Amino acid sequence: SMRRCFVYTPPDYDKDITKRYPVLYLQHGGGEDETGWPNQGKTNLIMDNLIADGKARPFIIVMDNGTWRWPENVPRPRQGERPAGAWPPKGWTDGFMKTLVQDIIPMIDTNYRTLADQPHRAMAGLSMGGMQTRAITLAHPDLFSHVGIFSGGSISPEDIDNAPGFKEKIKLVFISYGSRELENPRRGFGGDPRANTDALKEAGINTHFYVSPLTAHEWQSWRRSLH
Repeated sequence: SMRRCFVYTPPDYDKDITKRYPVLYLQHGGGEDETGWPNQGKTNLIMDNLIADGKARPFIIVMDNGTWRWPENVPRPRQGERPAGAWPPKGWTDGFMKTLVQDIIPMIDTNYRTLADQPHRAMAGLSMGGMQTRAITLAHPDLFSHVGIFSGGSISPEDIDNAPGFKEKIKLVFISYGSRELENPRRGFGGDPRANTDALKEAGINTHFYVSPLTAHEWQSWRRSLH
């Protein structure tokens, strides 16, 4: 099917046509689409200001549509019923993962001046997009070196044990939440995010846990997390 993505390029992208840039694949949350980060997330304003202040090296950001369909091999619950078993259902991110790996990344590397290798490729997302980031980067540590999960669960030591190469290849795991989210016992997929992040740090993985002050499951938390 036809689909689109929004691509942020740094301010000097068209001035030096020999320069190549790292890439961040940045995903929206449930019920949103590829317009979420450009519009509500203020991605371009945040990045332009960080670059102007010398607080970030310029890089490209790709914002695509991660909306998923119910896996064909998983029974669909009847309307009004609570889904049985683990949530999200097994295989829920397979469709978008295939599109990202086989279509989106090659298209970006072909049409933009990217540093097209694992050390210069990152993935992050909010809520549902964070859960997609978690699943995709655990499955493909050969493609991504930096991982950002905003209000979308965390990565546990058990996840690392089941993801060959992740510990050796990933340069940074960044987990963030709004402070009011952490007051709620329902902390998302994958267990206690702070405890998981601390455990990864003890295991020798570069990690950072950020808490957005006085915010909940909302865009202000995620703008600050991107920053």
